[in-house]
Amino acid sequence: MSGEGRPRTSVPQAGGLRLGIAAIRWHEDLIEQMLARAVAAAGEAGVAEPEVVRVPGSVELPVVCQQLARQCDAVVALGAVIRGGTPHFDYVCDSVTDGLTRVALDESTAVGNGVLTCDTVEQAVARAGFDDSIEDKGFEATAAALDTALVLQRLRDGNG
Repeated sequence: MSGEGRPRTSVPQAGGLRLGIAAIRWHEDLIEQMLARAVAAAGEAGVAEPEVVRVPGSVELPVVCQQLARQCDAVVALGAVIRGGTPHFDYVCDSVTDGLTRVALDESTAVGNGVLTCDTVEQAVARAGFDDSIEDKGFEATAAALDTALVLQRLRDGNG
């Protein structure tokens, strides 16, 4: 399982930042849990009402996140890609990862990647932030995006 060596997740105080969250419509139970945990992280950070938008699937996340990045200080992408019996999994995972990285760089905006890329549904459940999950990717991606947005803000203000 991934997550080896990761730091303890802490939520920065980020009141005043604008947060956008894009979530896919696939794997509804997983994504609803991850979205709830992302919103919980935003609340702990003092972020008022993140803008939540839905997209058809993971491939659509980058373009919607790009638009959110033009309107928000931080963006979170939430999705799940579960390996099937064809190479489609690899293409989707590469496309989403490359796209979200490009959005962050092109827009100079923090993008939290909360897209699960798993071999099985069981692996995804273990990472989705349920009570018995070992990871909480919706929460972690949101905390990371807000933390990064604050770093960018300090650097832009000359207080790096």
